[in-house]
Amino acid sequence: MSQIIKAVNEPVKSYASGSPERVSLQAKYDEMASMNIEIPLIIGGKEIKTGDTENCVMPHDHQHVLATYHKAGKSEANLAINTAMESWKTWSNTSLKERTAIFRKAAELLQGPWRDCINAATMLNQSKNAFQAEIDSACELIDFFNFNAQYAEEIYANQPLISPEGMQNHLEYRPLEGFVFAITPFNFTSIAGNLPTAPVLMGNVALWKPASSAVLPCHYLMQMLKEAGLPDGVINFIPGSGGSIGNPVLANENLSGVHFTGSTETFQHIWRTIGDNINNYKTYPRIVGETGGKNFCLAHESSDLDALVTAMIRGAFEYQGQKCSAMSRAYIPTTIWETVRDKYLSKLDTITIGSPRDFTNFMNAVIDKAAFDSISEYIHHTKESPDAEIISGGDCNDTKGYFIQPTTILTTDHHFKTMQEEIFGPVLTVYLYDPSEWSETIDLVDSTSPYGLTGCIIGQDKNAVSEATERLRYSAGNFYINDKPTGAVVGQQPFGGSRASGTNDKAGSDLNLLRWVSIRTIKKTFDSPKDYRYPFLEKD
Repeated sequence: MSQIIKAVNEPVKSYASGSPERVSLQAKYDEMASMNIEIPLIIGGKEIKTGDTENCVMPHDHQHVLATYHKAGKSEANLAINTAMESWKTWSNTSLKERTAIFRKAAELLQGPWRDCINAATMLNQSKNAFQAEIDSACELIDFFNFNAQYAEEIYANQPLISPEGMQNHLEYRPLEGFVFAITPFNFTSIAGNLPTAPVLMGNVALWKPASSAVLPCHYLMQMLKEAGLPDGVINFIPGSGGSIGNPVLANENLSGVHFTGSTETFQHIWRTIGDNINNYKTYPRIVGETGGKNFCLAHESSDLDALVTAMIRGAFEYQGQKCSAMSRAYIPTTIWETVRDKYLSKLDTITIGSPRDFTNFMNAVIDKAAFDSISEYIHHTKESPDAEIISGGDCNDTKGYFIQPTTILTTDHHFKTMQEEIFGPVLTVYLYDPSEWSETIDLVDSTSPYGLTGCIIGQDKNAVSEATERLRYSAGNFYINDKPTGAVVGQQPFGGSRASGTNDKAGSDLNLLRWVSIRTIKKTFDSPKDYRYPFLEKD
């Protein structure tokens, strides 16, 4: 085994006013905004145009078409499966050294010549500001490529410690026997890039179905991976509707795994479908999924109030609350609320909303019409309810772009609709509690939502922090102390939750990669026994 190459986290560029990276990204944004490209399927390295098309648009200017992409149907899905299985014969036998070299090359390309392109495509198609795009589509994906390569090498190096005299024991980390179906979300380009490539790094082949509202950056990622040296057919790019693609794929006997990020409802449907088809598969498919969250902030009376306010604003409203980890419910003591509220509302007044092309905008548009309508419905419900009031925001306008103001709801009902259901938008619900009910409030945090993705405790009282940390053990797969519940970094905070939030297979660690191998134990005996009889069989 060659020496393991240690990864380091990619530094985040500031894009400060006058910086060269800012000028360069603005130029790339303008260039790509002026284009209207055609995006084909990529199956076996070949471009396929089905004629069944949809548009990629700017969420912040929804009449502005960036691209037209072709959609796969049943026949293209089956072609992709057949192509992947043919590629599996070669790729599954490709050495780890060759595979890691490809993804380290992809990291180098993304660090350099492809950085502006992928960041700009993310800004344009997903309405992310420059900083949110940078930490996502550049830094996190670079980290996924580099750290996954390191983790793969460490996994392969993990061999039995004991080989008694006369024998040799060995673990072989085999790819799964079939293909992996990667279904990726709109909100993170890094996740979209990682879900197909993590299994592929381990020797598998993949079908990649990107979210319909984020096809543009995924298209460019496919081009970048090809430039990095990924062989044709190892990843097959098939955008399209879930039913048209999912039904034939999930029914195929060679399905060996699903790598998913998306809604809880969709993931449960996939799981049920696999269960219904379980007798048809060659192997038991690995099911790895990260779904929704109803992520919490529990503030203690001892909180640093400025830290609490910052955590609330960043946690709830960065990227318009469209993060699986976004803060969605906050529990705040009555004794500090008045001061917290005043500081919080004062800060919210400084937030500007608009196009990501204007780098002064903290917030941009939500992803599409369906999201806009869904979030707006929650806000409308609140306005009509006697159990809650809106203390900030509440305005929704889709005239040009899908813009929703950062909305804060104050409720007296700890089971209010917006305290329990995932909204996936810039809406934070606050529930006030009496400090004398601290223990009961911890129970509320744990029991109010079916999810278990992220959460945070804000407080300076060490005993209170320790108690909350222990009693909220299963409430969040990523738990933050005196920080917002978002912003997991590859190699630092492996990400994932349980309960209704997913399988908690921790992207950004070796734990996820282990799901994509089937291990064989090999014992080699040098001095084989020559007689079946054991000493105990001898007569006294």
